[in-house]
Amino acid sequence: MRTITFISVMMILILTSCVSQKKYADLQDKVENCENELKTVNSERLVLENSFANEKNKTKALENQIDYFKSTNTNLLERLSDLSVVSKSGAESIKKSLEALNEQNAYIKDLTSSIQRKDSLNLALVMNLKRSLDNFDDEDISIEVKKGVVYVSISDRMLFRSGSYTINDSAQEVIGKIAKIVNDHKELDILVEGHTDTVPIRTDCMEDNWDLSTKRATSIVRLMQNKFDVLPDRMTAGGRSEYIPKTTNETAEGRALNRRTEIIILPKLDQFFNLLTPPEIKSVD
Repeated sequence: MRTITFISVMMILILTSCVSQKKYADLQDKVENCENELKTVNSERLVLENSFANEKNKTKALENQIDYFKSTNTNLLERLSDLSVVSKSGAESIKKSLEALNEQNAYIKDLTSSIQRKDSLNLALVMNLKRSLDNFDDEDISIEVKKGVVYVSISDRMLFRSGSYTINDSAQEVIGKIAKIVNDHKELDILVEGHTDTVPIRTDCMEDNWDLSTKRATSIVRLMQNKFDVLPDRMTAGGRSEYIPKTTNETAEGRALNRRTEIIILPKLDQFFNLLTPPEIKSVD
């Protein structure tokens, strides 16, 4: 009986011991889990604190930028106002500059177009004159374009007797053919220039080479007006005396070339000067 009781007591003690140890283990596990959770929470808290600190720094930086912009806002507005005034003035200046450039470009285009038309007209004149005067000796008549205008140079031996300004009857055919072509181009003017050599002349009706060259040019103009109906307001007569030679006056051949009358066919003088005058360009401040 005592044995049974002892065994029973021992069994109870063993069972009691086992239950207590298990509860202890469970409690210990719970404590460890709590500690781990606490560690996790602390780590998350640190992360959140760092994140909050970063956001706080960013917010501070943004506040500093806002403060800077606020502090400079007035100055920026004033500068913007100044810039708007400058821009308006600058825009006006640019506009004037562009208008000036447009005027210049238009002038250059007109000038180029006029030059092209003039060159075409000169070519047509030269061809017509050469065709019309083809039966005359090339030594007595030369036709060329110089300085943008057509020159018809006629030797004095064809036009005049020596020392005279009376036109030979045979020369009137030449002047008539030139006049006909000139009358076909009423937009052109005619300048007639008399030239002499360096041999001096002085007679009862002729004072010097100036006088001779001028009277010869006047004789040609008068013939073109009176016989061939060239309008007088289209013509100019001038004497150049001996001062625009074609070649040397040291030889007889050279002097013969220098004694000549030149009929120069050119644009009307007012149109010519208008062509050369660029538009007035306003100054741009």
